[in-house]
Amino acid sequence: MDEVFAGLSLTVLGPGIKVICFWCRLRFGVAASSAAWGWLGPGSDAGLPSPKPAVLTLPPSVVVFTMQGLKIAIGGKGGVGKTTVCAVWAQLFAQDGFDVLAIDADPNANLALAFGIPTERVPAPLIQMKELIAERTGTTKDAPAAYFRLNPNVSDIPQKYWLKVDGVKLLVLGAITRAGAGCACPEGAFLKALLTHTILQRQELVLVDLAAGVESMGRASVQGIDALVVVVEPGGRSIETANNVAKMARDLGIKHVAAIANKITEAVQTDVIRSQLKDIPLLGSLGYSRSVQQVDIERKPATEADAEFVQGLRQAKNALVDLISPGLKKRR
Repeated sequence: MDEVFAGLSLTVLGPGIKVICFWCRLRFGVAASSAAWGWLGPGSDAGLPSPKPAVLTLPPSVVVFTMQGLKIAIGGKGGVGKTTVCAVWAQLFAQDGFDVLAIDADPNANLALAFGIPTERVPAPLIQMKELIAERTGTTKDAPAAYFRLNPNVSDIPQKYWLKVDGVKLLVLGAITRAGAGCACPEGAFLKALLTHTILQRQELVLVDLAAGVESMGRASVQGIDALVVVVEPGGRSIETANNVAKMARDLGIKHVAAIANKITEAVQTDVIRSQLKDIPLLGSLGYSRSVQQVDIERKPATEADAEFVQGLRQAKNALVDLISPGLKKRR
């Protein structure tokens, strides 16, 4: 994602702003409320081969540039608030006009609860759907037990099993939890294929709530991820986990690794976290919020926490987009 737009012009036309994006070397997205798309004929001020410029007319206060199709994984030590961050970010991106797919890949699957979905409506994790996994991997009762498909067809799975909530598509995968289970099993092959499909082949903005700790950092979980964000709370174990996760992410080829400090009670704690993170930029610092606990107890969406907490996550989201696509304009 080194270059997003090779040519760009902004022209104020009447009460709105007309934005002409002449060429995009990578897939691009321009999202905002009340957006109207149109396509003009070939030609480019950037001197590139016959592009069709996309024209977007917006109210002057709403101009959002970023990448539709961005893939973001969120990790960290257990209990630091990564699921809360994932849920709030998913809804903030959706409010900005993005087509968002939120994936719960944690064995303790509770991302749905962070959206305020009642327990009785929470989808069962796909990892628990034994008949579906058997069908796709070929491990039916008539098939030899030792053989299964390593690359099952899963392209139709997301839209069949996601749950739409507040403009977000929620897909609950879960993870393998039984002792001795690994990738060399039908469940592992199914999850790997599904993660690979959603991350590499789908065009939604994807947010993945990873399992806690470093165990989730397998190649299948993060292949094709554009950015990994580690949530950190004050404490040596949390910081150490963040550094370990970040190192593994870079070893796996993830270009952008960043952190969010959470549950901060004193400003000095942010300074300590920043100083001990090893070459990991800090996107933002969130104060300890009792309202986050309260909405969790009341089974309400995490976005209904106090405005300062949600605004802090909006600023952190914008900082991440700056990190990935420097120079693009966004709503603040």
